[in-house]
Amino acid sequence: RHFFEDFGLETRIARYHNIFGPQGTWRGGREKVIAALCRKIAMAKDGDEIEVWGDGMQLRSFLHVNECVEGTIRLMRSEHTGPFNIGSSFMVDVRTLFYTLAEIAGKRVTPRFVPGPVGTTRRTSDNAAILEALGWAPAVPSHYDLAENYEWIEEQVRLCG
Repeated sequence: RHFFEDFGLETRIARYHNIFGPQGTWRGGREKVIAALCRKIAMAKDGDEIEVWGDGMQLRSFLHVNECVEGTIRLMRSEHTGPFNIGSSFMVDVRTLFYTLAEIAGKRVTPRFVPGPVGTTRRTSDNAAILEALGWAPAVPSHYDLAENYEWIEEQVRLCG
């Protein structure tokens, strides 16, 4: 916004919410919950217990990177400057996310919920402004893209350890 005010440079402001997908951070402590669970499940053997922070009831929404790019392109091509949230309002609890990823992996693993950083109990993206201004909302709930993400992280685990 300052570049517009100071130099007349046309700008757009987007606030991204829980973006995930292949090529994302999947290890090292900076990854989001989807990537962390994918990595832990990929590294596990059938019958393993996997440590998951919190009680599993935290609610989150996630947006696949392809949907994020679509929303960003629409914003950049518009006359609207924002700020706009680019995220999903479809919420899932961490427990359901865990079991969905385990099913995708074809593994019989169980979560062991432990105290740890969990953030807020409920976090989602309010997309009302971008829907009204641009008529854009994510096309599908993010869980349809989880298999692609799991497969990519599983490959990284095999290649990198």
